[in-house]
Amino acid sequence: MRLTICLLPLALLGCAQFPELEAARTPGVAQAPFPDLLPIDSLLAGPAPRATPQMREGIEGRVEGLRARAARLQGPVVPASTRTRMQGGVTWPYDEAVDQPG
Repeated sequence: MRLTICLLPLALLGCAQFPELEAARTPGVAQAPFPDLLPIDSLLAGPAPRATPQMREGIEGRVEGLRARAARLQGPVVPASTRTRMQGGVTWPYDEAVDQPG
């Protein structure tokens, strides 16, 4: 019985749909030559990479969007009306029956 319980999740994993990774590749990548490997010293000695104005505009746009999203997330998670109702607690229907001698 325990073996069945352990094997059931593994069997269900075999039924999962996996994303098509081949479709996500750029066309022609399979035929493209492998890039040359360069020594790390020559890469570190080169000029520092610079952001182009187009790259900078894209990044600044993303930053503005992320800051706006963060500002929206700063508010309370639970609205004040719901919080007040929750602080009142829960009344169980069984409490009245327990209080009465029977």
